[in-house]
Amino acid sequence: MRYSPESHLFAVERQSMVGRQLRSRGIGDERVLQAMLRVPRHQFVSESYQNQAYEDHPIPIAAEQTISQPYIVASMLQAVEVEENDKALEVGTGSGYVTALLAELAREVVSIERHELLAAGAMELLAKLGYSDVQVLNGDGSLGYEPAAPYDVIVVSAAACELPRVLISQLNEGGRMIIPIGPPDTQQLQLIKRESRGLHISLREPCRFVPLVSG
Repeated sequence: MRYSPESHLFAVERQSMVGRQLRSRGIGDERVLQAMLRVPRHQFVSESYQNQAYEDHPIPIAAEQTISQPYIVASMLQAVEVEENDKALEVGTGSGYVTALLAELAREVVSIERHELLAAGAMELLAKLGYSDVQVLNGDGSLGYEPAAPYDVIVVSAAACELPRVLISQLNEGGRMIIPIGPPDTQQLQLIKRESRGLHISLREPCRFVPLVSG
């Protein structure tokens, strides 16, 4: 456990979230479930929203962004099958919650956030919680981060109108990327696997994310 002690109430709520919202809806990857049991989601939202932290819906954060509902986060992480020796890229750090989960699952994590305020806040909180080995960058996530490429896993927490070829080019062979694709009202998660014979794309759950903004 990397973070300081918490109230019994939050621990119980987190256990309930994992049992009722995740296991019961088909999330069966034990590494993902255990990571979501360990990471204190309430720490990644403002104090006024902490009583909703383990409910099954998105929560607003700064810069008009959101922290996604737990089920969607778990589904994305399960889909990309993060292994302990993987190098992961996250596009859209936001609050830093998914960054922390990736740090629990992967060997190395690079996360990019275009909003300087969010990047700085996430970096400070992650360090406070003990995730000092995570690299959080302020920049254009649609461009990925070439200096650390290739990546085994890419998790995109913002919706693109079409598959970003730049991000695909930074995937290792055998690498997996999960990304919401579509306009604001009709998005769907897509799982992309880079294989020796090309890309394999499968459609996942419908979803709703803030747009992936470039430039």
